[in-house]
Order: sequence, then structure tokens, then C-alpha cells
Amino acid sequence: MKQTQKLLLTILFTALYTFSAFSQEKTPNKDQRYVFFLHNKFIEENDLNTAHPEYGKAEYNEILASFRKDNFIVFSEKRKKNTNAADYAEKIVKQIKNLLKKGISPSKITVIGTSKGGYIAQFVSTYLANPDVNFVFIGCFRDVDIEEIPNINFCGNILTIYEKSDIYGVSAVKRKETSKLKVNHFKEIELNTNLKHGFLYKALGEWIVPCKKWANGNYELN
Repeated sequence: MKQTQKLLLTILFTALYTFSAFSQEKTPNKDQRYVFFLHNKFIEENDLNTAHPEYGKAEYNEILASFRKDNFIVFSEKRKKNTNAADYAEKIVKQIKNLLKKGISPSKITVIGTSKGGYIAQFVSTYLANPDVNFVFIGCFRDVDIEEIPNINFCGNILTIYEKSDIYGVSAVKRKETSKLKVNHFKEIELNTNLKHGFLYKALGEWIVPCKKWANGNYELN
């Protein structure tokens, strides 16, 4: 239990330190790139050391470390249980707007979400309505979403990543076609890891590498 509390405090301190350091930065580095990482529902509902009965441990810290290793400033936190996706998206929108007010180019900001975090990211895309911000939606679209969540409209540079063996994620082309906002770039990747929904629990290069390319403005993913 003590180890878990120490881990959570470390995550919280890192997030607070990052935001504090940025707020004190008078002239932000125009070349610096920023990532907002929004995790899946299992992490929201369980201790970080708890293993999913089918997919194993969610490698949340490993995922964040991978982005930070490549010099991205990463904003992320372990959400409270039963967090409302739309409400939380409003919070992220405010944080992004604060970066934009400081002179950060929208193309230097990327919102990456997995599963429930991906739905939050879709709401961020809708509410922010900035076509130059980058988004990566991972394992978070089903055809029924068009009818069940009609108020989502993609906007921005959109990359979607889904796994062929995952019933919770398919091509989001239909959402792109029904969206009323501007999408500057749109690309999709279908993975074949055979890990079902568990692929996004792991810090896999198969999805993390394309995320980094997208965040770096490589919209051809070459």
C-alpha cells in the first residue's frame, strides 16, 4: 500500500512540477512539443499495480516515459473513478488554450487518448475546434457511436489507431465523414497484434511510434 501511495505521489508531483515549470517560463521554446496523454478506463478504476484479468498490467508509467524520453513535455494524470468524459474534456481544453495564449503553436500540441481516454480526446477535438492541433484516437470508435454519441465532431489533424482483433475499435472514417468541423489531416492505422483491447495497455512501439511521428508533424507517417 505504501509503495502504491508513493507511486501516485510521484505521478502527481511530476504533473504539478511540469505545469509549474511551464507557467514560470516567460519565453517558451517555439520548437518544444507537448503531449496530453489520456489513459483508458481500467487505470481510472484500479490501482496502477492491479493487473487486468485478461490483458495484464496497464503500462501507464512506461507509456509516459517513452514520450518523455523523446523530449516531449507530457501532461497526464490518473483520473478519478467515474470521471465524466465530456466534463474532463473541458478541463483539457482550458489547459490547451493556456498553452496557446503563451504563444505555443497549435501544431506543437498533441492530444493522445486510449479507449475511454480516446473518447475524452474526441470531445476535446470537438470543443477546442482548432484544426491545427494534433489528435490520436486509439481503440475508441465503434460504428454505433455515430448514433449513440452524435455530438462528437472531429476537428484537427486526426490519426486513429485500432486493432483488428479488438471489438472496441474499428475504422472511424464514418465519424470523419459526419463531422462538421475542419480536419486538415486524417489517417488510420489498423494493427494486427492479436492482443484484442489489451494492445493499448502495453507500451508497444506499434502504436507509440506512429503517435510520436504524428506529434512531430509527420502526417505521412514515413
